[in-house]
Order: sequence, then C-alpha cells, then structure tokens
Amino acid sequence: MIVLVSGGAGYIGSHTAKLLRARGHTPVVLDDLSAGHREFVRFGPFDQGDVRDEAFVADVLTRRRVEAVIHFAAKIEVEESVRQPEAYFSTILGGTRSLLAAMQRAGVRRLVFSSTCAVYGPTRAERIAEDHPLAPASPYAQAKLQAEQAIAAADFGLRWACLRYFNVIGADPDRELWEWHEPETHVVPNLLRALREGRPFTLYGTDHPTPDGTAIRDYVDVLDLAAVHLEALERLESVPGCTSNVGAGRGLSVRELLAAVRAVALQAGADGSIAVEERPRRPGDVPRLVADDTYLRSWSETARRGLRPVQDSLRAMLAAGR
Repeated sequence: MIVLVSGGAGYIGSHTAKLLRARGHTPVVLDDLSAGHREFVRFGPFDQGDVRDEAFVADVLTRRRVEAVIHFAAKIEVEESVRQPEAYFSTILGGTRSLLAAMQRAGVRRLVFSSTCAVYGPTRAERIAEDHPLAPASPYAQAKLQAEQAIAAADFGLRWACLRYFNVIGADPDRELWEWHEPETHVVPNLLRALREGRPFTLYGTDHPTPDGTAIRDYVDVLDLAAVHLEALERLESVPGCTSNVGAGRGLSVRELLAAVRAVALQAGADGSIAVEERPRRPGDVPRLVADDTYLRSWSETARRGLRPVQDSLRAMLAAGR
C-alpha cells in the first residue's frame, strides 16, 4: 500500500513511516519542516509543503498514487495554544479540512487521524472511556475535537479512524529516530536532559488533586503507537469509522515518573540524581488522564499482547542519548 504520512518528519510520524516501510508499504511523507526534521525522512518519497494547501495535497495524492492517509501534521503544545489559538485552529482544523477536500478530489477514502486524550478535558475518572463527556480545556484540544467532527461528517465514502492517544514516549532502538522538539516541553525528554546535563528539572504543578499533588498521565511507547496506526488502517477494511483511545490503561504521576527515570539511570550505570524546581501548573494542564483501554484491546493485537512498560521506553530513550 502507498500511504501518505502527513507530518511524517516529526516524532510519531517518522516512527510510523519506518514501520510502514518495514511492513512492505511505501510511506510518502508530506511535511513543511516547520517542526519536523529532514533527517527523519529516510523511508520513502518526500513532498515538502503545507497540509493546508489543498491543491498541493491533491497533487501529491494523485501523483504518488496514494491509497490511504495517516494524518499527524499539527501544532502540539497545549500552553502555546492558549497564547496562539488562531495558529492552532488554522493548522489542526484548517489542515484537516484541506486534507479532506484533497482526498475527495483524488479519490482517496481511508484516513487514520492523530487525535488526543486532551479532548476529554478535566476529569476525576480513574480511567477514561471513549464515551466520556468531551470538554476540551485548551485551543489545541478544541481544534483536535473539531477536526474529529469534520472527519466523521465527511460525505464522500471516507473510512476513518480517530486515535485519541495519551502521552507518547520511547525511541527507535536503531537510534535513527528520537523525540526532537525545539523548544522541548514534554516531561520525559526534559527529565532525561536534566539527567544528562546535570541541570534542574522543572516540575509544573504540585497542587493537583492527586495522591502526591502532581499530574498523572498514561504513557504509551511510540513503537506500539506506530503499530496501532497500521492496525487501524487494516481495521478500515471491515468498519466504516471508529474512535479509539490508545493508552496503557495505567497512570504514573510526575513524581513516580521521576523515580522511574532515576532507577533506570542507576541500572544503566549513570548517576540518577536529578535536581527539581517546582513551579505552578501551566494553563490547560489537567490533573489526571488515564485511558480505559477496553475498546482498544477489542481490535488491536498490539494492545492485547500488552503495551511496553514505561521502564522499557525510558531505557530506549536513555540509550538513544537524546
């Protein structure tokens, strides 16, 4: 299969492109390189451009004879979206609408969309199922939800899957790919950077209504997530549309994550000491996000086998040295 991977020069997109190639498919990467990295485009053809450019995207789909699309292209920072909402709605919602129009023009009718657990908003639920009320607390989350709605409303025979994933960590074991954002705002890369460089780690929010006061998140390895995207594509052969969480169904607080990083570092023979600077929570952050993975396990063999434990993901990231 020839698969367009929008945002394929980014973290999750590049790992998915690599797996597509390994499984015998041809990943065609579309990326404007505003946040992605040209070095990560090494598994198939590349077209540089903006997903919001409908004519350009339609040309790529037709010229490359694309049969399906996995759509990652987006801006991703919750805090930044609060300060720059227009940019987030333009890229996420506008980009998705443009992509849908281009797919209709080119006759491409299979789409897997990169959504987010942030669409659920603040919740005290122990585990969040797909039918949980939706209350996005940031422009980023609101734009993702509206993009989901645009996909579900498409009326040209589109078969689609919206994957609401939780916090993504991990790295390519071949060290060809890793998490690379500038600036880096995600918790695990910043923890590892603090460990490597001997500088303080900034812990945002110690007054959440959680057992230790820090936010609780559900972590899923990027390799598992890539595999689930391919399974979702296969699932579209038998279902016209679906929305699914992608998470491990278990949560760790930031303090528990900090302890896990220290333990993995010590096991690797490194100094596990990390200084911590505590600061107030950031706008848009919610106390707890943990997946109910019941539905995911009903269709994903990757999930049924068991997603990688956090410690394995941390070891891979530590070994990548990034």
